[in-house]
Amino acid sequence: MIITDTHTHLYSESFDEDRDVMIQRAIDANVERFFIPAIDSTYVDRMYDLEKSFPDRVHLMMGLHPTHVQENYKSELQFIENQFQQRDFIAVGEIGIDLYWDKSTLQIQQEAFRYQIQLAKKYKLPIVIHCREAFDEVFEILEEEKGDDLFGIFHCFTGTLDHAKKAISYNLKLGIGGVVTFKNGKIDKFLAEVPLKHIVLETDAPYLAPTPFRGKRNESSYIINVVEKLAEIYNMSLAEIAEITTQNSKDIFGI
Repeated sequence: MIITDTHTHLYSESFDEDRDVMIQRAIDANVERFFIPAIDSTYVDRMYDLEKSFPDRVHLMMGLHPTHVQENYKSELQFIENQFQQRDFIAVGEIGIDLYWDKSTLQIQQEAFRYQIQLAKKYKLPIVIHCREAFDEVFEILEEEKGDDLFGIFHCFTGTLDHAKKAISYNLKLGIGGVVTFKNGKIDKFLAEVPLKHIVLETDAPYLAPTPFRGKRNESSYIINVVEKLAEIYNMSLAEIAEITTQNSKDIFGI
């Protein structure tokens, strides 16, 4: 059984004291593929160091996280473009719109989102979308950019069934993580209506730890709790959930 964590910040400072041990715990739990989203230029060296340590398991994205779209966003976007010119990445991410923390940056978040979607199309790569309290704003841009060259993952999906169907219509898989295990997470109530071919697994570690670890530091080994919940929802075995969602990740990332 091979489990794929399509979204985990293994380079986070939260893991500085036990990173290698924590990653080995995940590998021992059959999590063998780790896809690493970018935040901004300040974390890139950490990402590259992580890749050097686990070259066969760690796959890097490049992008500017919406909460890090600030006054210097144009220089950050130029940095990202430069990275793509120098080496290969697996996706453009994580990108999108976040109106939970700061609504005043909406316009430049939209500009950065569009720019990075265009970058993904240029390099024929998937996008990995971060959306928080911004479904309408994200869908507005996806509607503008839709086409065969737009595809990817709607990371940390927490919307309604209608949101899920709309995301899927834009060639996006739904990234399902710890929220599906929450009592008030809501998505577990309708997820069975979404065919499993549209689902990929993620942790978003160190954030959003699943039950029974909610509120604590999340790590990639905890993805097994997400697998167990999906096995319950879809009435399948753990191995079937792992196999199908790993294949879905291969369909998106090409690896």
